[in-house]
Amino acid sequence: MTPPLIPPSLDDIDAAQERIAGIALRTPLVPLMAAPGPPRILIKLENLQPIGSFKLRGAANAMTLAGPEAIARGVYTASAGNMAQGVAWCARQFDVPCQVVVPESVPDVKLHAIERLGGKIVKVPFDQWWQTMLDHRYPGMDGLFVHPFADAGVMAGNATIGLEVLEDQPHVDTVLVPWGGGGLACGIASAMRAASPGTRVYAVEVDTAAPLTASFAAGAAVTVTPTRSFIDGIGGKSVLAEMWPLARSLLAGVLTVSVAEVAKAVKLLAEQNHVIAEGAGAASVAAAMAGVPNPGTIACIVSGGNIDAAKLATILGGGVP
Repeated sequence: MTPPLIPPSLDDIDAAQERIAGIALRTPLVPLMAAPGPPRILIKLENLQPIGSFKLRGAANAMTLAGPEAIARGVYTASAGNMAQGVAWCARQFDVPCQVVVPESVPDVKLHAIERLGGKIVKVPFDQWWQTMLDHRYPGMDGLFVHPFADAGVMAGNATIGLEVLEDQPHVDTVLVPWGGGGLACGIASAMRAASPGTRVYAVEVDTAAPLTASFAAGAAVTVTPTRSFIDGIGGKSVLAEMWPLARSLLAGVLTVSVAEVAKAVKLLAEQNHVIAEGAGAASVAAAMAGVPNPGTIACIVSGGNIDAAKLATILGGGVP
């Protein structure tokens, strides 16, 4: 049985910040140019990480924390693309082999990036990929399994984003975070609870695949049937049992946006801020533009920028891929 997850403490997050220095970048927090306010909307640009995603933080902390002996035989993960790149990037830094279990629907841009970083790809059906995350293992694979979100070290690495937001904007009132598996949202919420307890953290989902929204409505972790869209970095079929207690206790709630609203946010970010965001990365901005109760100053986490060029071109032309 998987042991219960404990939210990272401020000491855990501070230690993670030291471990990942030199691997992950300290990314900027800048105004959303399309929103002069009120409310004041800021964007945290994790799309500027070397792999184009925040996932580098969690991968770097988890692997460094595990130590050289634990990763000597290699590492592997289950990922739709961004965590795969984070683990592969760190594996290359540490000179160990890396394997990645991916769903068959993963975009080519992310597959090519994994291969460029030296990761060996294992494509499986969506349900088999999801089962790997439920089991925290894949049969027959050797080495350290780095869970993409349900891991204390990963969450502590992700939580460093929250500390950086507070360093740049000490009085942020609301933080909007895309919800994929919960490691980013719960990590940042842990940082805010420890360092700025008055700050509210909301998860953001797309309404075609919103297991957290359904779980909040039901009062328990539930399973949904997701509908595929160009937004591939968020939108699983369930909230993992070990993540639900954290989400319920740490988050102020969950907001849902439509696929069209996310496409509009991708276009807005590109045209107004010259920022390239993938669908998941723009979801927080879509939620901010749709409106948040009593928002104050909002920080939107732009979690990644790995989007297929053809899909981006469609969005810039006013369409929805």
